[in-house]
Amino acid sequence: MSQDFVQRFLFKEHSIRGQMVQLDKAWQKMTEDRHYPAVISELLGELTAVSVIMASGLKHQGKITLQIQGSGPVNLLVVEVTHDFKLRGVAKTSQPIDEQKTMDELLGDGQILVTLENTQTNHHFQSYVPREADTVAKCFEIFFQQSEQLPSGLWLSADDQHLGGLLIQKMPDTDSKDEDAWDRINHLAETVKDDELMTLDSEELLHRLFHEETIELFDAQKVVYECPQDKERVDNMLRKLGKEEALKIIEDEGEIVVHNEICNYHLRYSAEDVEALFNEESSVQ
Repeated sequence: MSQDFVQRFLFKEHSIRGQMVQLDKAWQKMTEDRHYPAVISELLGELTAVSVIMASGLKHQGKITLQIQGSGPVNLLVVEVTHDFKLRGVAKTSQPIDEQKTMDELLGDGQILVTLENTQTNHHFQSYVPREADTVAKCFEIFFQQSEQLPSGLWLSADDQHLGGLLIQKMPDTDSKDEDAWDRINHLAETVKDDELMTLDSEELLHRLFHEETIELFDAQKVVYECPQDKERVDNMLRKLGKEEALKIIEDEGEIVVHNEICNYHLRYSAEDVEALFNEESSVQ
């Protein structure tokens, strides 16, 4: 059973809110034919889970982008999720990966940059996630607590087939309802196992963790992988390059090959394709 969703929930009696995310088919499509080592699947999957959780908080049309560039073995990592939960992403490595490497060893001096883009106003906001912990979950716990001013608990898990995430946040009026509620619920959440986080459906997981609590579960939002080929953009790039230069590349290389790394596809142009492209441009003019 495919479980590609993000879903909000609320501890009604305690004013503690939460979110769950689980991906399998969307995640598998995003990493298809990438052949990532297990530690890269785990790192990219955990960041993908966080991205989906953050996208569910968007109040406008736009997208969330998490990006890391640095001098570590993972020298580029990008995840994008739109307001309507269309997902894409990629990790690039500069050397063979030791399966035992920690997050800090993988990322080196790379900084985690969050970009919130509002496509309606064409504005974006950027901030860095403090790398003050040795896991993705703990780093983003600190980030959420600082940016939203809400105590937060975050649990993440990923492998090459599934990913899962659980976020809970203490609201300002929680203690006035039950001063022990946050510690109790946070402690129960700490007992979640990786396989439960990645494979149990929302109701079953929340019941297993918090069976004595009253939880309101809101409608799940479907998450899909979407990374269409943008041939028109490549065509325009070749037009700017010019027919003579494009044909010279084909003479030297045999063909023009453009690789879209984030979507993992190749567009190939022969001399006949270039002739047709520029003949089409002439006819339009």
